Amino acid sequence: MTPPTPQDRAAPRGRNRAPERRPGPRPLRARWLVVGAAALATGCAVGPDFKAPAAPTVSGYTPEPLPAETASAEVPGGAAQRFELGADISAQWWALFQSPALNALVERSLKANPNIQAAQAALKVALETVYAQQGAYFPEIDGNFSPSRNKTSNSIAPVPANNSNIYSLYTAQLSLSYAPDVFGLNRRTVESLQAQAENQRFQLEATYLTLTSNVVAAAIQEASLRAQIKATEDIIAIERELLALLRKQLELGAVAGLDFAAQEAALAQAEATLPPLQKQLDQQRDLLAALSGAFPSDEPAERFELATFQLPQGLPVSLPSKLVEQRPDVRAAEALLQSASAQIGVAVANRLPNLTLSAAVGSQALSSGALFGPGNAIWSVGASLTAPLFDGFTLLHRERAARAAFDQAAAQYKSTVITAFQNVADTLRALQSDADALRAQLAAERAAKTSLDIARRQLELGQINYLALLNAQQTYLQAVINLAQAQANRYADTAGLFQALGGGWWNRPDQPQTALSIRNVLP
Repeated sequence: MTPPTPQDRAAPRGRNRAPERRPGPRPLRARWLVVGAAALATGCAVGPDFKAPAAPTVSGYTPEPLPAETASAEVPGGAAQRFELGADISAQWWALFQSPALNALVERSLKANPNIQAAQAALKVALETVYAQQGAYFPEIDGNFSPSRNKTSNSIAPVPANNSNIYSLYTAQLSLSYAPDVFGLNRRTVESLQAQAENQRFQLEATYLTLTSNVVAAAIQEASLRAQIKATEDIIAIERELLALLRKQLELGAVAGLDFAAQEAALAQAEATLPPLQKQLDQQRDLLAALSGAFPSDEPAERFELATFQLPQGLPVSLPSKLVEQRPDVRAAEALLQSASAQIGVAVANRLPNLTLSAAVGSQALSSGALFGPGNAIWSVGASLTAPLFDGFTLLHRERAARAAFDQAAAQYKSTVITAFQNVADTLRALQSDADALRAQLAAERAAKTSLDIARRQLELGQINYLALLNAQQTYLQAVINLAQAQANRYADTAGLFQALGGGWWNRPDQPQTALSIRNVLP
């Protein structure tokens, strides 16, 4: 992956983008045609023509090939997952978890979250800024009407035709000014603003992706906490049963008071783990309310359990060459790179002569009734050519600063691409590790449960001391908690993979359109 240099003079970018650039609405297309014709008549644009960076040439995300599928375990959320190289991503990827409650929460969040609304407004601001700058392609026409009452000096001022020193003067005039974009100053400015609008478009896409991913992650975390709370409550019930058993044995003199006290401490310790989990669950509910654009007092109606989710078994893995097309952050960084490239042209054009044409036509009379009478017409035609001769090298250094800013943007683009590939690689490794961990945790939980059951029976028969039972209890408690967390990790990292691959925004029918491809504007 090689960023372009400012010296590139490339034809319009020719790589095939996986997410298709859809054409804009018809009124905008007509507007672009007019603007393009006006620009074509004015000459060429100085500065580098932007060339999109080439996609990285790497063939995979990890040094070793991906396995055909992950490990599996006989537990909810333990199905094997297949890696489908080159498969496309659904725009509503969260629907693959087959949770109607999750679908409803995500859709409500997309409509009500203020971050989405702010990003939409920012895109509108950027678009209107482009349209405002495009007005410089056309002549500016102003109308003026100036009535005045005047008195001239007898000694130094001429008098009107009626020889009166006091008179009224009425002037009506249309003035026109036009600055031909000879060296492309305005076109490069428009190109830079268009690229900034494109950046805002992908910032909006990134906001969509971040919001949906956060909602899914929060829902999964809620389900994980509920599973951990349920496991802890089951453990507490077991601890209470054992405490009742030891109380009977204590009354019979079969166990020492120390063993009974130790079981009371174990029960208290297990009960103490419950309030922190409940606190995390309450805070998670607050987060879900905020993500859906509501206040914490407006608790979401949806409740999430791990059993209500289905683990997607077919996982799309985009080709590395397509990842840069799909990641909103990479596309946003590319747009900023184009904006920086156009700013070089702006800086170069500012060092060249600037031509302005002007004309005015109107009428001037001493009374409003005679304003458009014969002999009262006025007009003027002029031109102005301004060229910087000496400015203390200000414009030169601004050009150098623009080129340095381009180099900075190119480095930031490369960093964004590398981070995108790292995100995908990390998630792919996490998915494989999660499957192995779940299998191991399931085996550990079953072994710990068997050990606890044996220890309980042996204690009832008086074959072991209480310390062995206490160790079995603690081992089982930790194993149950670990199993619930391992189940949730598979769901969470599956959602993370969809986020790392771009979230399928290009398949969403209502994606925002800027219609700002520079190829449609510049000659």
